[in-house]
Amino acid sequence: MRAVIAEDDVLLRTGIARLLTEAGFDVVEVGDASALTSAVDADAPDVVVTDIRMPPTYRDEGTRAALTIRAAHPGVGIVILSQHVEARYAEQLLREHPRGIGYLLKERVASPTQFVSAVREVAGGGSVLDADVVSALLSRRTAAAALEALSPRELEVLSRIATGRSNAAIGEQLGLTARTVETHVANVFAKLGLPEERADNRRVLAVLAHLRAQG
Repeated sequence: MRAVIAEDDVLLRTGIARLLTEAGFDVVEVGDASALTSAVDADAPDVVVTDIRMPPTYRDEGTRAALTIRAAHPGVGIVILSQHVEARYAEQLLREHPRGIGYLLKERVASPTQFVSAVREVAGGGSVLDADVVSALLSRRTAAAALEALSPRELEVLSRIATGRSNAAIGEQLGLTARTVETHVANVFAKLGLPEERADNRRVLAVLAHLRAQG
């Protein structure tokens, strides 16, 4: 099997390369997303191992490269190896290309054997996701499903709650009476599953649900 490793941390990249080489992989190492896509285009491997945040901006270069690679080379497995859980990226990869996807957290890989096994699984068309990634995906989908139950007016009210507006300010902006705003806010809380007995600040929890679903 052939693997391309994209990681700007030289020591980590060297360690991953050694593990996979010892496991029988033919390995190519690169240090940024541009070099990753070039290496794959030149000779498509069985699997790519890449971080999410890579040079030059350290934002989402690795994930965008992964999406580009899967669009051009759908048979190439993608393993995201990151310190961060980015549910929107995992969801996008799984939605568009459900086979041959892995998302592992660097600090939670239990052993070299586990890591090599996960890479082999993804290279063979399987999917391997860290439990925290699965939890984040479920939370994201649950929040999105809850928001779908809101009416257009309730969504308008929630969007203004998210900007810190009081009920009075929301009423002024939307041309609604105080009682109508209170009714909409109560409906939002109920549909998002935020009962009155919750000790948490329900406005904050509603905003969190809004942000999770928006990505």
